[in-house]
Amino acid sequence: MISDQQALIALARAKMPFGKYEGRYLIDLPEYYVVWYKNKGFPKGKLGEQLALIYEIKLNGLEILLRNIRNKF
Repeated sequence: MISDQQALIALARAKMPFGKYEGRYLIDLPEYYVVWYKNKGFPKGKLGEQLALIYEIKLNGLEILLRNIRNKF
């Protein structure tokens, strides 16, 4: 089973797999894009779960935490 720490490290390293922002870290996606997905509906599967978490992190102004994790690990 994956630990919370491992899940956060994986989220911090996760990149957008397609589209205009392909290859960009999810945490670095523009806020309007993540909000658009929230309104449209997140994709199914792991990417959707990750984007939903990114939305909550951005909503609460906690982006710096994931960026620090990404830079540290």
